[in-house]
Amino acid sequence: MEQNIKSRVLGVDISVKSTTYAIVDVRGNIIAQDSFPTSDYPNVNEYVSVLSEKVIMLTEANGGYETIRSMGISSPSGNFLTGCIENPPNLPWKGVVPLAAMLRDRLGISVALGNDAHVTALGEFTFGSAHGMKNFIIISLGHGIGSCIFSDGEAHLGADGFAGEIGHTCVEHNGRECGCGRKGCFEAYVAEKGIVATARILMEKDPSDSLMRSLDELNPKTICDCCEKGDAMAIEVYRRTGTLLGRVVAIYATIADPEAIIFTGGISNVGHWLFDPAHEEFEKQVFHRKKGKVRFLRSAINDRVRDVLGASALAWGIKEYSLFK
Repeated sequence: MEQNIKSRVLGVDISVKSTTYAIVDVRGNIIAQDSFPTSDYPNVNEYVSVLSEKVIMLTEANGGYETIRSMGISSPSGNFLTGCIENPPNLPWKGVVPLAAMLRDRLGISVALGNDAHVTALGEFTFGSAHGMKNFIIISLGHGIGSCIFSDGEAHLGADGFAGEIGHTCVEHNGRECGCGRKGCFEAYVAEKGIVATARILMEKDPSDSLMRSLDELNPKTICDCCEKGDAMAIEVYRRTGTLLGRVVAIYATIADPEAIIFTGGISNVGHWLFDPAHEEFEKQVFHRKKGKVRFLRSAINDRVRDVLGASALAWGIKEYSLFK
């Protein structure tokens, strides 16, 4: 009996601000996509209902639901081994959320869920800056900090699925409070809230003029805008942030021995204000055998596009299942 081979999957990228969902074909072409605010649905059951409805509407308008093989999801605090979002510090849902199982039951197809850094690494490996590499590290800089180690062409997930949680390594004893409930986490200094906190501390301690004092909204982008205008205090914010980033990444590279470190996420758009001091400190601190050998790269793909494509790669890698066969 001849069987119909399904040629499309669904890729879903969940971030703190928005959820992007798309239909992707076997060649990595995005057939259609849309998005909605994640934060509008603090109740996860309502979120699942809305996502399911929107996904079905999109697929019915673009070739039909019967063309869909499976779904892949990228999420902060996602665990590929369990299919759950586990105790996310920055999402509206708390505890352990079995999102893959919830969507499989609702949609009737196989669903794979991965940590956002893991999915980003898949996207870069398949479609982006890591194409052709077997050993690299992804570091995502945004609301939080995530990372994934690719070793010998495979993502290293660890025993429980959470390898690479560099954002929650302690960089200062009894330091700033982190969203995870601990103190002194790397994320509390180099992620979005950490950068803003550094700016506020500098403004409190240093009475000199700064364009940052007149900003309506203090965030990594507006601080970067001040750097572009020559603001010394804003430049110092990123010098301190970059120095810490380079120091921690040097430890990471000394242990993992990567070909390259690929930076993604909104904060990577700050550019040389962050990465010049980071690379300088990295070269000072990394083990001498790695000096001058590890490339610092920024993702060349739009974050949303890459993470939807990475989620689609996750979907292609799982066994097909359907209630409708």
